[in-house]
Amino acid sequence: MSFLGVSNYCGQHLEDFAIHAKSLYRICDQQTIFEMTQAIIQAHVKIKYALTNALFLLIPDWKHPFKMYIDAGGEGLGAALHQVQIANDKPYEGPIYFLSRQIQPTEARYGAGQMECLCIVWPLEKHHYYLDGSVFEIITDFNAVKSLLNTKTPNRHMLRWQISIHEYRGNITIVHKAGNIHKNADGLSRWSLPNTPDNPAYDPTSAEPPISIEGINITDVGTEFVEEVRESYKQDKNCHILTSLLDKYCKDASLANSLDDICKTSYDNGRFHFLSGLLYNRCKHTCVMVLCSRMLINTILLECHDNTYSGHLSEERKMERIKPCAWWPSWRKDVIEYFHSCDKFQKANKASEKRFGLMIHIQELSTPGKWFIWIW
Repeated sequence: MSFLGVSNYCGQHLEDFAIHAKSLYRICDQQTIFEMTQAIIQAHVKIKYALTNALFLLIPDWKHPFKMYIDAGGEGLGAALHQVQIANDKPYEGPIYFLSRQIQPTEARYGAGQMECLCIVWPLEKHHYYLDGSVFEIITDFNAVKSLLNTKTPNRHMLRWQISIHEYRGNITIVHKAGNIHKNADGLSRWSLPNTPDNPAYDPTSAEPPISIEGINITDVGTEFVEEVRESYKQDKNCHILTSLLDKYCKDASLANSLDDICKTSYDNGRFHFLSGLLYNRCKHTCVMVLCSRMLINTILLECHDNTYSGHLSEERKMERIKPCAWWPSWRKDVIEYFHSCDKFQKANKASEKRFGLMIHIQELSTPGKWFIWIW
């Protein structure tokens, strides 16, 4: 019905429209069984071709007033700019411009009144070069628009829209038209065009900006390093117990109670996981490898602080850098001690510098000095 509404509104400009639309109107009857036949498909294609290829747009004449038909649907906005001109000594109303677009995600939360007011402001911005300084009417099927635009206590949207149409005051008139005869803009809002660059009403500023990714770092842990970590588990009591508990899903309470306090608490909270011979500690959204060998721990500290690409960061930044890399029971304490033992940190730290000397009292002159000028 929406397609026939737009087609019928422009039917006077289409050749043999009544003949092609006869079969389409027949299937719209409630008493008729809907059956998609080849004749109906051909009729739809012919009308659609005639709508998109017929040259019936008028050239605007600024001596005559304009008419702008608007309608807001559940998924789109539609507007049609018309004008009554004299043709063959008779008044003739024809279209000048058509607009249609889908609503933005933020606009989907608007109520019916706000959506209709948006449908007034948006076409005014697009048709500004036609309507600036001209007298025109806005025809809508929402009668409350007139009172909404003149409300004394508007919200922030209404206030912004009132300011945007203030320049048209004196030239604009809002007219109500029943929805059953408001077909031209109704079809545009129901069959709105997508918000793509192909749409003549496309606004590049309304498109969501692309998300920029400055860089992605991917590091592959060497096989030798992984083997050293696995071998180190055999030498550490806590790691050996954890691998025994997690590898075979052992529920031995006495074995779990033999863990140290920190490891016991993490194990009870379900933070340890065992995968491919490696232990992992999970905390919120991060899951990192468990280390126990002092040599491997020093390697991590060296790479995260003394390496050329590490930059000798501050204590807090170094904590953030090591946290997603590895975990061991005393990792926070070791990071702080390693940070304060750094030679470059000690040289750059103002707290380790010598105190400034005390101020020395300057002796004032008791008598003014004498200056002698020798002239040769």
